[in-house]
Amino acid sequence: MAQPNSFVVDTRPIWILLLQSGRQPLLLLTGIGIYFAVRSVGTPVDLDPAGHRALAVFALCVFYWVFDVLPLMITSILAIILLPLTGVLPAKEAYALFGSEAVFFILGAFILAAAMMKSGLSARLALLILSRFGHDPIALLRGIFVLNATMSFFMSEHAVAAMTFPILVELIAALHLPASRDNYGRALFLAMAWGSTIGGVATLLGGARAPLALGILREVTGDSYSFTEWAALNVPLTLSLSAAAWIVLRTFFPIGVQDVSKAEQAVEERLLKIGHMTLQERLIAVVMVATIATWITLGEELGLANIALAAVVVLFAIGAVKWRDVEGYVNWGLILMYGGAISLGSAMHQSGAAEWLANHTIASWADGPVTVVFLITAAAVLLTEMMSNSAAVAILMPLSIAVAAQFNLDPRLMAPVVAIPAGLSFILPIGTPANAMAYSSGYLRVRDLIIPGLILHAVALVIFNCLVWFYWPLLGL
Repeated sequence: MAQPNSFVVDTRPIWILLLQSGRQPLLLLTGIGIYFAVRSVGTPVDLDPAGHRALAVFALCVFYWVFDVLPLMITSILAIILLPLTGVLPAKEAYALFGSEAVFFILGAFILAAAMMKSGLSARLALLILSRFGHDPIALLRGIFVLNATMSFFMSEHAVAAMTFPILVELIAALHLPASRDNYGRALFLAMAWGSTIGGVATLLGGARAPLALGILREVTGDSYSFTEWAALNVPLTLSLSAAAWIVLRTFFPIGVQDVSKAEQAVEERLLKIGHMTLQERLIAVVMVATIATWITLGEELGLANIALAAVVVLFAIGAVKWRDVEGYVNWGLILMYGGAISLGSAMHQSGAAEWLANHTIASWADGPVTVVFLITAAAVLLTEMMSNSAAVAILMPLSIAVAAQFNLDPRLMAPVVAIPAGLSFILPIGTPANAMAYSSGYLRVRDLIIPGLILHAVALVIFNCLVWFYWPLLGL
């Protein structure tokens, strides 16, 4: 006998249902309203008309980025459209900024990381590390943290988290840890997320924020950083913040598991399953080592993007990868986002809008260089918990470069001051895919991370600002 159809009656008030279904159109219209509201106000006496129009476009994009009204890359495309239409930039110049060196550097880095993941080389390295450092509960937790942090030196933190997440799920399944009730399960997923995040700020390869910040810096000032210079600035932060995160993990998530032999066995079984290292993996490993060595030794002379793209050409020339193997791993939307963000940052600078906005915000609140740097880093940390870290960089970089000139700060200082704190998301899933993956496991809730995350943010702000004023001058910045 056929079972009768079952129905679920939504008993929520009608106004809630209407608000939920109408959120997208409402936010779209609100953003448009903000644009025209800014345009309708008379042009300030200390701002050119072009700067006034750039400010309206910037306000619209910021609103859409903050409230996730449109995908990030679509908002950036909208900026590209509006800048020529409003007369802020000529169309030729606005679209030409898609050819920024930073865009091609991150494209090359994405393809190199994709080759490592598709070939299985990255998973093999992860399993080898875990097989040597995962013999007891504390060692396994430490191994997960160090693995993600270290690999994020050389791959996007998003890619590292995506690679280690299924391995971690398999290990936890082998340990039979109950979801949402087990501290060890929470700690393992946080080790994955926090390790990826903290390791991702160390080099230019760990995330897309740094190349975006450097792209805006180069377009506005003509300055940039070499691969080695950026790493020298940030590796001490990664090491000290890793120690702090480890203490927070052990303090707030005490380990109740005594035996991880089943997880160790699962790692060994996976290693046996993937077999010996293939020729493809060996070729990719050689190219990656050579690429990183060239970035370190010749990055300034040859250009980071040129080296990355040359390595990609070599991979295809020797038959190590095929296009269909990597195209699905490359975040093409993020490339579009960068082009639009760099164009918008350049437009804000050229039109004077960035300087005007900086005068009426950060410059009016700060009383000196120390306060300026602290305000910018605090704003970056706050924004990265509310939106994509790339969007946070796109918003803050034009303002930061403008305010640097007013306080006699080196404009180069602003790239790491914005990009590094913007990469340190420890609480909410929206800031980075690593956090989102950890939440998707079912072991974590937002309330589990509020206090630990706030403590890490406070520690990060203190350490970072101390490095800016006491360590970075030793490097000439």
